[in-house]
Amino acid sequence: MKVARFVLKIVALSLTAAALVCAVIAYWDGLTKVRGSVKGKLSRSDYDDEYDDYEE
Repeated sequence: MKVARFVLKIVALSLTAAALVCAVIAYWDGLTKVRGSVKGKLSRSDYDDEYDDYEE
């Protein structure tokens, strides 16, 4: 009985990992858009507007 539980745990872990991989593949476009927007917001400085009124 212990072996059967162990095998079922391994199967459940494998199915969970497969579902996670499928979810990442299915939503890859959305994930890259979110990553790009977050990266853009983080790279933007709060002080960009400070020197907008100076002409060169």
